[in-house]
Amino acid sequence: MADRLLFSKTGRAKYISHLDLMRTFQRAFARAKIQIKHTEGFNPHPFVSIALPLSVGYSSQCEILEFGLLGDVPAEEVPERLTAAMPEGIIIHKCYPAERKLKELAYVNYIINFEYPEGRPHECEGAIHELLGRDSLIVKKKSNKSKKGYTEVDLIPLVKSWTAECQSDCMTLDMILAAQNPGLNPELIHGAFCEAYPNYAPDFVSFHRRDVLDADGKIFR
Repeated sequence: MADRLLFSKTGRAKYISHLDLMRTFQRAFARAKIQIKHTEGFNPHPFVSIALPLSVGYSSQCEILEFGLLGDVPAEEVPERLTAAMPEGIIIHKCYPAERKLKELAYVNYIINFEYPEGRPHECEGAIHELLGRDSLIVKKKSNKSKKGYTEVDLIPLVKSWTAECQSDCMTLDMILAAQNPGLNPELIHGAFCEAYPNYAPDFVSFHRRDVLDADGKIFR
C-alpha cells in the first residue's frame, strides 16, 4: 500500500511550479533522512506523485502527495521532519496510508477572491449570478491535442455548487468544481466573467484550494 502526505502550499511557495515542487520534495526526503521507494530502471529516482497539480500562483491547504515510505521512520514523525526540510510556505500536516483510490477524488472546493480596491463588488454580484445561472457557458480552453489549438468546454456542468459574498472591496466565490475527467480550472470562471462583463473585471484575483471531496461531497484523503 502506498502512503500519502497532506500538505499546504501558501505564501511565496505558491509560486513554485509543479515540476520544481516535485524536485523539492525529492530533495527534502533525502535531507530529512526519510527513505522512500524509488523508480525502477537504469536511472532510479525517488518516486513522488501529486494528485492534482496546482497552478502557479494558487495557494492550497489540501494538497495530496503519494509516495512509498521505507525504513524505520514512523509515519507520525514524517510531517515534522519533512516540514523542517521544506522551503517557507510548505507545511506537511499528516502522513497516512493511501486507503482510497485517487479516482474517487471528484471535486475541489475553491475560494476565489475578486478584489476591487476602489470598491464595486456589490454591483458585480448580479453579474456573477447571471453568468453562472445560464443553461450553458461555453469557453475556449487551450489544447495541444487539438489542431485548432483549443477545445470548447461548457463550464456549467462542471460547477457542482457555488455562493457569492460581497464586502466593500472584495467579492468572494465559494465554489465546488469538478476535479478530474474533466476538471475545471477556476481561472476559466474568472476569464469568462471578465469577457462577459469587462467593466466588472477585478483589479486582482486570487485562488485558494480549501479541500478536496469525493462524489458524495465528503472530504477525500
